[in-house]
Amino acid sequence: MPVFQWTAKTKSGEVRSGEMDAPNKDAVEQRLRGQQLTPSKVKPKPAELAFKMPGSSGVSTRDLMIFTRQFSTMIDAGLPLVQCLDILHQQQENLHFKKVLGAVKVDVESGKTFADALAKHPKVFDTLMVNLVAAGETGGILDTIMTRIAMQTEKSVKLAKQIKGALFYPAAVMTVAVGAVAVLLLFVIPVFEKMFADFGGSLPVPTQMVIDLSNWSVEHWYIFIIVPVGGALAFRAIRNNPKGRHATDKIALGLPVFGPLIRKTSTARFTRTMGTMLSSGVPILDALDIVARASGNLIIAEGIQYARRKVSEGKTLAEPLAETKLFPSMVCQMVSIGESAGALDTMLNKIADFYEDEVDAAVAGLTSLLEPLIMVFLAVVLGGFLIAMYLPIFTIAGNIT
Repeated sequence: MPVFQWTAKTKSGEVRSGEMDAPNKDAVEQRLRGQQLTPSKVKPKPAELAFKMPGSSGVSTRDLMIFTRQFSTMIDAGLPLVQCLDILHQQQENLHFKKVLGAVKVDVESGKTFADALAKHPKVFDTLMVNLVAAGETGGILDTIMTRIAMQTEKSVKLAKQIKGALFYPAAVMTVAVGAVAVLLLFVIPVFEKMFADFGGSLPVPTQMVIDLSNWSVEHWYIFIIVPVGGALAFRAIRNNPKGRHATDKIALGLPVFGPLIRKTSTARFTRTMGTMLSSGVPILDALDIVARASGNLIIAEGIQYARRKVSEGKTLAEPLAETKLFPSMVCQMVSIGESAGALDTMLNKIADFYEDEVDAAVAGLTSLLEPLIMVFLAVVLGGFLIAMYLPIFTIAGNIT
């Protein structure tokens, strides 16, 4: 989704600026007005600056998780807001985060609300957190809201770790396998080739094929560097392009094994975030808008935005969610029941609990499925190379006897 840089004024005339992911300029202006801001300048962020490396904010998700949990504990214990910020600022080991917390403390001491102080650092505190804090300050339940934010952050971190854990093992094994193949082709097989040349005679077809592949690899060794590096750069360029990201997100949802896992993860994230926001007093339209931008998948985001438009026209949330066909029918049915009972936030949190358990099971199933496939791959590729290289030796041994 394109990134826009904006400048706007508050009702008191204070000038604010920031960045926002949105489909177009009009959507940015609409969201700013919904936040009681008058937009004065909105422009697309330059393409070369649109890509943001992971961790470029200088504050990791783990840092935020620890911060929200410690802050919620202190607020719940009755400590004043400024004192909480001062303690956390003094104890923070991340120098960049320490600087941000110091700035937030100064803004709060000067009379700004906590939400406004956080909003000045959009790369560290996302829109979801800022809106939840604003709702907590307005309703006088900041302690409760911070506890919910802490729980939300912890569950998000857990979910992300599950997905990374599921992908790390096969990625690590495949990297080692490719490295082993490269070592065999570039260094080991040429030694065997020289030995076979000294023996004379013709080589078995499999052995000759492997030697030919080794000779080609030695002559074009740079391929082993260009292909992975070029592939990574090409993928990054595609993901930076709105059309490319849309296409890759659609492909990801349709993958045979990973697609269902992505859908379950998106469902868990959507219902957990939505339930947290509604139970904190955030209006449903604002909550849907924020959840869509935090979905991480453009296809899912478009589906949520479609549901938001239909809700604004007077429909229930369950109907448009079912029309998108992006969420399981059980989710839509439970959302409908929650709306009918007037307990949508509670129902969404129950759905999130269920699908977080489903993600656990899916990750375990994915790992158990990939392990034998990886072992078969290694056996076929590496084993095939070794057998091909030992065939001439077996032939020579047979001739001697």
